[in-house]
Amino acid sequence: MNRRRATQAGATVGCWLAVAMTTLAASPSPGTGGGDPRSSGQGPGLVGDPLFALLAVVAIGIGSVVATLIYVRMTARPDA
Repeated sequence: MNRRRATQAGATVGCWLAVAMTTLAASPSPGTGGGDPRSSGQGPGLVGDPLFALLAVVAIGIGSVVATLIYVRMTARPDA
């Protein structure tokens, strides 16, 4: 039984190595589509809406504080 497990483990490791070799065998040269596709001829800039992202982060922070306070109030022990 141990010999069978060793054979299976060896086959599994061999398959992993074969997949890893084909994955790492990509060409190191850059592709044909060089440059930044987000803007036309300008360099990398801001993509999306940074003000919306900032407001979303602030809203999530305030919401988590409110939810925590509600949870603490609801699960507080009665003063006895």
